[in-house]
Amino acid sequence: MRKLCPNIDKEDGLETVLEIPIPEEMYASMGSNAELRWQNMLAWMRAQTSSKRSQPIIAARINELRFLLYMVGSPLIPLQVQVGHSVHKPVKDCSIQASTAKYIVQQYIAATGGQAALNAVHSMCVTGEVKISASKFHQGDQTINGKGSEETGGFVLWQKDPDLWMLELLVSGCKVICGSNGKISWRHSSNHRTPISKGPPRPLAQIFTDATCIGEKLIKDEDCFILKLETSPAIREAQRGPNYEIIHHTMWGYFSQRSGLLIQFEDSRLIGLRTDHGEDIFWETSTESIMDDYRHVDGVNIAHSGQTRVTVFRYGEQSANHKREMEEKWKIDEVDFNIWGLTTEQFLPPSDLQL
Repeated sequence: MRKLCPNIDKEDGLETVLEIPIPEEMYASMGSNAELRWQNMLAWMRAQTSSKRSQPIIAARINELRFLLYMVGSPLIPLQVQVGHSVHKPVKDCSIQASTAKYIVQQYIAATGGQAALNAVHSMCVTGEVKISASKFHQGDQTINGKGSEETGGFVLWQKDPDLWMLELLVSGCKVICGSNGKISWRHSSNHRTPISKGPPRPLAQIFTDATCIGEKLIKDEDCFILKLETSPAIREAQRGPNYEIIHHTMWGYFSQRSGLLIQFEDSRLIGLRTDHGEDIFWETSTESIMDDYRHVDGVNIAHSGQTRVTVFRYGEQSANHKREMEEKWKIDEVDFNIWGLTTEQFLPPSDLQL
């Protein structure tokens, strides 16, 4: 990962530390030689701080990334580190399926390092790289855009107890930021003139403490338990907005019977929108994430790579059915726990957000 760039203000000045490290592959694609790459990177950095609108091709990429965050509803990188205190809940008065699920969750906690190791983590910073494939776009029975391309970029994730987080995603020159200060969640792109979206707080990672065990399945040659979690009506009501509501939201976790680790995660939600013209439109998203390359960092076992596939359907009154497909491959470069000097002020929403 490249962490330095040319000085924007002085050509002979010290190099600037990038807020978001970028993959060497992304840097190499900026030109055929070192001098040209530095010039293009310098021009790109100036464009990031410019108040002018981006070029159409850049704007299209920003719209694509915004679409990922807005419609899918959360970052695609499914990091499982649970920053917080004990998640143990009593099994009294639980069904057999719910009791089994709680036992599986306890095995997962043990496999990721144990409750003591997780409780010792109060904050974290994760940097890594992503590759996002351009989505296929289907309208009705026709494929409007079947030719895909792959965009490369980097990300930085900050988390702090109890529910503070911020994710900065930089892909092909497009920067998208989302986060939560524990009271509201927000997301916007820093180089595009669009309103900042806000909503109720949304934890970045959820653990299946209230799930039920519904069976077993073979995933990547691993025998896995299946845990299913239906989001409660109270949570869905809290997450609704002025012109949209979450009609249903279901999550599945596939936990290895051998290692206890989370191997696959699935998420399905149906969102209803009311347009300015009073039309009802529905978005249905299905996400499937595979976690791989578990490694210990300071006693905590973390998946360092994975792949996420997303399918989005749109249908409703007087609207042709749409379907989009996306894929993301992610890899973690560095993980640091208990960041010195990380305060709650660093998770504040943008100053121009109307609270």
